[in-house]
Amino acid sequence: MRARMLLSEALRSITSNVSTTFAAVVTVLIGMFLIGILIAFGTYAESWTAHQKKKLLVKVYFCTDQTCPAHGYASTKEMNAVAGGLTKNRLVKSVRFVSKEEALQTMKKEHPDLVASLPTNPLPDALEVKAVKGEYTAKIAESLNPRPAGVQLVRYGAKTTRKVLRFAHFIEILFAIAGLILLAASTLLIGNTIRLSIFARRREIEVMKLVGASNWFVRGPFMLEGLITGLAGALLAIILLLLGKEIALPSILPRLSPEEGVSALAFPLTALILVGLGLLLGAAGSGFTLRRFLRV
Repeated sequence: MRARMLLSEALRSITSNVSTTFAAVVTVLIGMFLIGILIAFGTYAESWTAHQKKKLLVKVYFCTDQTCPAHGYASTKEMNAVAGGLTKNRLVKSVRFVSKEEALQTMKKEHPDLVASLPTNPLPDALEVKAVKGEYTAKIAESLNPRPAGVQLVRYGAKTTRKVLRFAHFIEILFAIAGLILLAASTLLIGNTIRLSIFARRREIEVMKLVGASNWFVRGPFMLEGLITGLAGALLAIILLLLGKEIALPSILPRLSPEEGVSALAFPLTALILVGLGLLLGAAGSGFTLRRFLRV
């Protein structure tokens, strides 16, 4: 009975203040639409940077007669010792042995012109070391300094690694700040729009308070109104985003060269986030705005 009364009061307020309700819905719509775009681009950028981090490797090259004349070829024992030490390192995700024959075959596929006239295979045996996180790449390389016996060279693309990590950090900060700004702006806009509706009914609120109505009794219909408004705006934003996904995105994707494993957050999850944010912002905007009118 109480819930039915709250719902009827909320619907009465919505239908009797169509202009302010429409303004509130449009405000939520704009805010949720922008947040939806931010989620899509932000998660895609985060996925791309994470994919680039996975490409960061520490390459450990072992000695051959050409690279270490004084030492000669690195022995199997020395190579196993280096691989075993790296495997035990908590910063290391995986260690892969690349034989000189495999390295030559890769070179033939990627740069056939460079190896076409080679009389022998000059490439060394090597280890490809993948870090648990891209940020650990430099630390893993530093752990091999001084170089263990049998190791000629350790490379991890210091400049490339720094650029990738710096760009990834920039992307994370940029989208975090943009998300906070959008959430704050949406909350303020929704609160101000709902305030107009509450201000128009301030006399009614004062009378209810004077006859003994509790704060939650007065607040209930307005918060429910905010929930309905937030839900409506969020659903409309989801419909617009879905239309953009189906109409605009197919014309944009052919111009891009997406990498395998890089993607934005799944649309159903984005839709759930927007519905949750719409409900939260609608209720919060009503609840916080109503406080000043309850001081009678």
